[in-house]
Amino acid sequence: MENSTQESQHQQNSITHEAPYPLYSLAISPSPTRSHHYRIAVGSFIETYNNRVDILSFDPETLSLKPLHPSLSFDHPYPPTKLMFHPTATSSSSSPSNPNPNPNLLASSGDFIRLWDLRDHSIEPLCVLNNSKTSEFCAPLTSFDWNEVEPKRIGTCSIDTTCTVWDIERCVVETQLIAHDKEVYDIAWGEARVFASVSADGSVRIFDLRDKEHSTIIYESPQPDTPLLRLAWNKQDLRYMATILMDSNKVVILDIRSPTMPVAELERHKGSVNAISWAPQSPRHICSAGDDTQALIWELPTVAGPNGIDPMSVYSAGSEINQLQWSAAVPDWIAIAFSNKMQLLKV
Repeated sequence: MENSTQESQHQQNSITHEAPYPLYSLAISPSPTRSHHYRIAVGSFIETYNNRVDILSFDPETLSLKPLHPSLSFDHPYPPTKLMFHPTATSSSSSPSNPNPNPNLLASSGDFIRLWDLRDHSIEPLCVLNNSKTSEFCAPLTSFDWNEVEPKRIGTCSIDTTCTVWDIERCVVETQLIAHDKEVYDIAWGEARVFASVSADGSVRIFDLRDKEHSTIIYESPQPDTPLLRLAWNKQDLRYMATILMDSNKVVILDIRSPTMPVAELERHKGSVNAISWAPQSPRHICSAGDDTQALIWELPTVAGPNGIDPMSVYSAGSEINQLQWSAAVPDWIAIAFSNKMQLLKV
């Protein structure tokens, strides 16, 4: 695929990157490069085999957002369903005697999990994590999450009802669980050995690798078999998580200490919610985005009023927002993807 012209525009409270194709997945590096720029990976959403991942450079000082070196753009099989940088990644400083002491790893999901070594001027494919029992068919991976506490672990979820935990240092499966009765759509780590997942069966389930025979259902859709699409675990306060239902304008806030009953339901979107992300620096703030072209930031009160909760700030994009990231690396900015644009919003 040709890598045609890409542009960036800057307005007062937002910076826009425009790609020559629709964008979906995006990730922000957890630490800056030596030049104090942050890397942002964006993945195309083209309904063919040939897709693309571009690496952008964001400088919070000058507010510039531009593609990095042309060689830091690479072809990807199928649209990447998710991109993530290694949770503790730093810029590699290569030397002849020590060619790559600290690789800046990028992971992508699609047909398989792929690990990429992001160098200063090149990207090298490291390994493909393939747990398929047959070479002819693989069940697509809907999402994955990198374990921040023990970064050697990546958990994946698939339409084949399974969640798989990989040891990426050895490129082997640590464990695989039949997690749900139907397709699994998202996965999120809480602690080192605890993860949760959501599924087309309408449930949120928590798993502990120390007791693989059991899981805890902490929420089920009010209407049976209404799929749950996304899951976000609050890293500032692990008692709370958020999920969204298919074709619903609601964000459901859960407290794992009181299963089955949401502590809040955020219902101010005028269309289906597509993405959610907790604030990296506050346990009580969350951002949601959806088909109504809006990104809403909410502050969760200690007690919800009878008329529900209003968002504290509203941002309107040019079209339906498909994805968002609120990164601890640059907490003053929220990244959203819509149409062929990736936009950074000043919080």
